[in-house]
Amino acid sequence: MAKSKFFRIAVEGATTDGRTIERVWIEQAAANYSPSKFGARVNLEHIRGIIPDGPFKAYGDVQALEARELDGEFSGKLGLFAQIAPTPELMAMTKAKQKIYTSCEIDPSFADSKQAYLIGLAVTDSPASLGTEILSFAAKNPAANPYAARKQNPGTLFTAASEAVIDLEETTAAGPSLFNRVAELLGRVKNRNAADDARFSDVTLAVEALAAHGKEQSEALAAGAGRLDVVTKQLETVTADFAAFKQLMDTQDRDAGTRPPATGGDGSVQTEF
Repeated sequence: MAKSKFFRIAVEGATTDGRTIERVWIEQAAANYSPSKFGARVNLEHIRGIIPDGPFKAYGDVQALEARELDGEFSGKLGLFAQIAPTPELMAMTKAKQKIYTSCEIDPSFADSKQAYLIGLAVTDSPASLGTEILSFAAKNPAANPYAARKQNPGTLFTAASEAVIDLEETTAAGPSLFNRVAELLGRVKNRNAADDARFSDVTLAVEALAAHGKEQSEALAAGAGRLDVVTKQLETVTADFAAFKQLMDTQDRDAGTRPPATGGDGSVQTEF
């Protein structure tokens, strides 16, 4: 599955339940995250569905996290950045400008470790301004927090949703370079440098498909040529045999089987009376 580029999913500060994301939580979440330990899935509106083909199924997985110092409007604050493996459905949604905001779910003391951990990432249509309104409402009346029922446990928190641009990163397949793979197919292995590979990376599939097709045609032609050689040799043998037989026939005495003329008598025909 393709991976996205890193994009920001949280900034230290506001949450949707009256608390504040502490800088140390972002640092710990980035340092502690491991898909093999506990993989955070991407869901819709913080709802974890139980039907695999329903609208609230998972839409990808968080692959890695990074903490970065921010500038601009968030200067002096720490941001949490994620790399995800999105499903085709999620990519289709974001391209259609649906669910373009993200809100992460953080457990401040994951598995009694007293360390923060990312346990989920939601995509939503609710921007940060709405999240701030919910934050204000929930701070005044925590019991009425509309997100309370969607939490995996009461201690987790949801960040205010901010817009995210999910772009897939360019991936380079392991193994031989494009040029060497194509050259190998054509029987002309050559070494190329990285600059050349990068320059032609946008035509990888086309070139490989062309090379594969050329190789197939070459193999088919070679097989056909081999069969033609066999037929040609057989024809040459038959032709030589026929020529030898014809020569034999031409050298034979054409009158060898003719009865010699009869002798004796005067040539008159006699009959009996």
